[in-house]
This record gives sequence, structure tokens and C-alpha cells, in this order.
Amino acid sequence: QVQLVESGGGLVQAGGSLRLSCAASGRTFSTYAMGWFRQAPGKEREFVASINWSGASTRYADSVKGRFTISRDNAKNTGYLQMNSLKPEDTAVYYCAATQTLGFFGPVDKYAYDYWGQGTQVTVSS
Repeated sequence: QVQLVESGGGLVQAGGSLRLSCAASGRTFSTYAMGWFRQAPGKEREFVASINWSGASTRYADSVKGRFTISRDNAKNTGYLQMNSLKPEDTAVYYCAATQTLGFFGPVDKYAYDYWGQGTQVTVSS
């Protein structure tokens, strides 16, 4: 069992930056892939980025590639999403997710994840 708690959301102007954190409980965090997803009002929850169990491989949605960076610190049981050059269309509730897998890639499919945080609001003003 893993419990996930996101933090770091807020209100920022377009072009600004935020860093989201995802704190995980449990001693086996290093065997879990992590993902970040977001959901805007009236839209489906969509993939943002994923990272495998070791941090060796990452994947990004095209819409955030080059602006967002996913990372993790297994010693701290924490994952991160650094968001730069934010745009109003990045406004959404951001969720971190985890699934226990030692695969090379973290999944991009939200249905592949077993554990979810409660979400943190990110609002980008124009």
C-alpha cells in the first residue's frame, strides 16, 4: 500500500514556474513507477509525465515536453514535477500516481496506476 500526498500548487502568472511534490508513504517506494496527470474542468484526466522506478527513464506529453521535468528522490520517498514557462492552458488539478513495476518505462495510461493522490490545483493567469 502506498499513500500519496501532493503539494506545491498555486496561482502563477504565465511564464512562471512551480514545483509540485508528491510524498509517498511505504518502504517500497523505490519499486514503484510514478506518473503525473492533470484534469481541467469538463475534461478527461490526461497524462503529463511519468518516471520509472529508478528514475532512469522519463516520458512526457507533447504539450509539456521541454517545459516540465519529472524527477524522484527514492531516499526521500518523494517525486517532483518542475513546471517552467507555464501557460494558461496548463491550469488544472494535478495528480500524482504510482504503480508497482520494475519496467523500464513508467506507464502513460492512467488505468495502469493503482494509487493516486488527492490532487493539487495549479492556476496560470494570462
